[in-house]
Amino acid sequence: MPRIAIIGAGITGVTSAYALSKLGYQVTVYDRQRYPAMETSYANGGQLSASNAEVWNSSATVLKGLRWMWRKNAPLLLNPKPSWHKYSWLAQFMGQIPNYRQNTIDTTRLAIEARQHLYAMAEDEGIDFDLERRGILHIYHDAASFKTADRANKLLQEGGLERYAVSSQEARNIEPALLTDCYGGFYTPSDATGDIHKFTSGLARACERRGVKFVHDADIGNISRDSRPYVLDVRRNGGAESEQHETDAIVVCAGALSRQFARQLGDTLNIYPVKGYSISVHLDDDQSQAAAPSVSLLDEAAKIVTSRLGDRFRVAGTAEFNGFNMDIRAERVQPLIDWTRKHFPQIRTSRVVPWCGLRPMTPNMMPRVGPGKRPGVFYNTGHGHLGWTLSAATAQILAGSVERALPL
Repeated sequence: MPRIAIIGAGITGVTSAYALSKLGYQVTVYDRQRYPAMETSYANGGQLSASNAEVWNSSATVLKGLRWMWRKNAPLLLNPKPSWHKYSWLAQFMGQIPNYRQNTIDTTRLAIEARQHLYAMAEDEGIDFDLERRGILHIYHDAASFKTADRANKLLQEGGLERYAVSSQEARNIEPALLTDCYGGFYTPSDATGDIHKFTSGLARACERRGVKFVHDADIGNISRDSRPYVLDVRRNGGAESEQHETDAIVVCAGALSRQFARQLGDTLNIYPVKGYSISVHLDDDQSQAAAPSVSLLDEAAKIVTSRLGDRFRVAGTAEFNGFNMDIRAERVQPLIDWTRKHFPQIRTSRVVPWCGLRPMTPNMMPRVGPGKRPGVFYNTGHGHLGWTLSAATAQILAGSVERALPL
């Protein structure tokens, strides 16, 4: 039976392990953290959002980024400090602008497909992850932004998404807790929200029941690629100990670190770490629980999304191009708190937990799924801001690719 090593125990690594274990492969998952889903899959915005499938490769996004460059609290922030990786990535990003339309449609179709796989996993394995299937409401504060959004909406609809325009009053009817006036919105009733950390942790336990082995506190150093089986240099206890693990195949699901593993394995994979922030507002009193919205929101002007996760209100946003920097900066967190206080003043913000994570983004905003150049090397990574949304579908694509290359 082929032995498969998966590098990364985030949402893409664990969904890949689950799909491969169901096919009968012998799977081992390696991660440098002590538990699954402790990095980018820990506290994201929570949205399972086909309605966010629009890729960012557009002239409008580039112009906004230039206008925001010098604002510390801007939704999109670029550290101008020279970096070959950053500027070469940005050049390729702009080169993908002609593919904006088709990539948006393709991502929408993949996101719609992913829902059914994810719901089936949760139902089959009894995973409770604060799922709310109440849809996602995008709100706009002026006619110009609403008109721009309508053009993108036509592409989402072409991809098969049920999404329609609503007036300001209709938006408040959909989510009565939304007291702030808006020009209008778009509502996607089939979208949902859930806790990515709870889901991934629950699915990891299901994988273990199926025989998947998890090796935690394990940094992967050198990968011997001269001949098969591949040999992984597994470093434990901060690098003080080293173990050699053999495997017949490797699946790279290492998020923003996938680029360095791809380089070792002879592949070029341009993934840049785009930092996002979130806050978890703990709803510790009845008034806060009543004031917090149950329908997921996206405020287009602020680029902020919300999710109701049980007794927590998750508020997330911002995109920061600043390398592998993981500092939680107060000036980036404060706009999320201020937005919550402005739009939902009855929510107490006395207990707020900030977090940041690095989205693994490819220049064309499309995930890299499938085989590498070398036999037995595969990738399922580069999902950007849609890892939670797309992972259940890309895991199936990955499993099919492995099955064709390594039949049991």
